[in-house]
Amino acid sequence: MAGSEERRKLLEENEGDGDSIPSIASSPSSKKSNDGGSRMWAICDPSRLPHRLIVLVIMCFLGFGSYFCYDNPAALQTQITGDMKLTTASFMLLYAWYSWPNVVLCFFGGFLIDRVFGIRLGTVIFSLFVCVGQVIFALGGLFNAFWLMEAGRFVFGIGGESLAVAQNTYAVNWFKGKELNLVFGLQLSMARVGSTVNMNMMGWLYQKIAETRGSTGYSTLGVSLLLGGTTCIFSLVCALVLGYLDRRAERILDKEQGKTGEVIKLSDVKDFPLSLWLIFIVCVCYYVAVFPFIGLGKVFFLEKFQFTPAQASAVNSIVYIISAPASPVLGLLVDKTGKNIIWVMCAVVVTLISHMMLAFTFWNPWIAMSLLGLSYSLLACALWPMVAFVVPEHQLGTAYGFMQSIQNLGLAVIAIVAGAILDNRGYLFLEVFFSACVCISLVAVVMLYFVDLMRGGDLNLSARQRSELEKRAVAEEERRELLRQQQQEDLARLRPMSAFGVRNRYLSRLGAQLPDHYCTHMSALGHRSVLK
Repeated sequence: MAGSEERRKLLEENEGDGDSIPSIASSPSSKKSNDGGSRMWAICDPSRLPHRLIVLVIMCFLGFGSYFCYDNPAALQTQITGDMKLTTASFMLLYAWYSWPNVVLCFFGGFLIDRVFGIRLGTVIFSLFVCVGQVIFALGGLFNAFWLMEAGRFVFGIGGESLAVAQNTYAVNWFKGKELNLVFGLQLSMARVGSTVNMNMMGWLYQKIAETRGSTGYSTLGVSLLLGGTTCIFSLVCALVLGYLDRRAERILDKEQGKTGEVIKLSDVKDFPLSLWLIFIVCVCYYVAVFPFIGLGKVFFLEKFQFTPAQASAVNSIVYIISAPASPVLGLLVDKTGKNIIWVMCAVVVTLISHMMLAFTFWNPWIAMSLLGLSYSLLACALWPMVAFVVPEHQLGTAYGFMQSIQNLGLAVIAIVAGAILDNRGYLFLEVFFSACVCISLVAVVMLYFVDLMRGGDLNLSARQRSELEKRAVAEEERRELLRQQQQEDLARLRPMSAFGVRNRYLSRLGAQLPDHYCTHMSALGHRSVLK
């Protein structure tokens, strides 16, 4: 789940240029339902706004269940470790097992949707993986079988990230241009709402079930997780309804199924520039200091700041609460100002300050967590679009796939390391470790700044400079096209003439009258026989 929503920045950039999959709103065939035959109600017409708003609502809820259940372990950290008799290192395996399949699936999720399943069937299949994984996870708690919980998280991970890719594909198929920017913002906000509701609800739900049953324990934990899994069933229903509406729109508007448009070629990795590898380092070292911390944050706030469970859950979820409204606003700010490297550097510095405040002070943690929420949102808006500035378009699919792959690899490894540090050294050493990861990310950002400066790159250009550069690039491309056409015309004039053509040209210059059907640039046996 980490970073899957940021990948939407690529699609947003492409849609802004208009070189993407035609949306239903702009399809020429969408006029059929309005111009000819019987008119449909606006709420039933796939080309009309009311119907597409209904699709948008269903599309937003499509990923609600997976985001809600992804952080179930964080919301129930004390209950899971207590009821299942786990160490923190074992507890963090629940996050590692989610990330392991996505080290590979990041390369193939789009391929499966485009070439194997199709968008509608693929969405349903990935939603089923999410549901089945959550059920297995809950049954592991119900029967006190931790290995079963691990298996459930692995299955859950198979569907989670790929479902986000399917959600993006639906968005591109139904909306376009500025509409798409808003749609991606709403999808991200709904995802963060799911994470926030989970953080603040699952502990309360566990307590209510314990009061009803009269005791706590692994069976209470299993029932709580099963009830939380109903959100995944709700998302599966949304996938089925969305598939039906998309197929209906395809039939009415005579359009094709949506595709991700991703092209993955592992051979492109050897051509990646140094700037891109530095972006990868920034990405991995930053996110491993955010998501594992949130996974372990509830107990940290309970122990260090003596919060109640409700207070600890609330402050631990503030990163997601802030991210929901802040991401679209900060994305617009980055789009309007440019200077991506500067914004990334600011985000990394603020994150470092937040971790140091949590580690070495007893200041109100709401301040540090609020800063962390803002910096997390800002980095996502500024970092992920930079990939499109340093690699050609045909390598974007490979670059983003590789970026998410190593991000999931880093999250899987650091989750295990963080759990071991907490078991052996405590939260202070853990915070120092996270701060060190952020420092590595900061060093990579500084190196990226100087590499981009020395190579004359455009990563840190202002929005105005970038717009002027794009205009010059378009003008240069048009000039090259005109030059190419002129060269082709010149070559056509200089092309050697046949003996027949030379004779005809010579006769015409002498004033000889040639038949109308003669061509001085062609040779034909019939014409040659006439000359002879």
